[in-house]
Amino acid sequence: MWLIVAFVGGTGFVAVAPISIAVGVIVAAVLVVAIGLVLTLGAPRIVLTNEDLRVGRAYIERRYVGEAVAIRGADARAARGPDLDGRAFMNFRVSVPELCRISIVDPVDPTPYWLTATRHPDELARAVNEGRVRD
Repeated sequence: MWLIVAFVGGTGFVAVAPISIAVGVIVAAVLVVAIGLVLTLGAPRIVLTNEDLRVGRAYIERRYVGEAVAIRGADARAARGPDLDGRAFMNFRVSVPELCRISIVDPVDPTPYWLTATRHPDELARAVNEGRVRD
């Protein structure tokens, strides 16, 4: 993803450099910083509290959160593709290949699980499982 950001900055430089090299450098820097900020600040946040779990704008009460499992490598590719349940809540990022699958135990919610991309799937799964409400 950051290579694309660098490419856009380089493209901005090349587009403006014939007019002025200094302005081309400024345009490239502004583009790289602006796109970098959008990517960083625009990433959905995962927030887990004693009351709820939030992934981006999605939210569920903690009592309806079941077991969480970290998924990596070929299993993550399969989870995003052939093994994916269309009813699941999905939060994928191209630049983050690891996933965490969080089961939903609400009897009236048709969503079987949440599947979210995270750079730390083991830590998220551990945190969800440690605070789970068990019957």
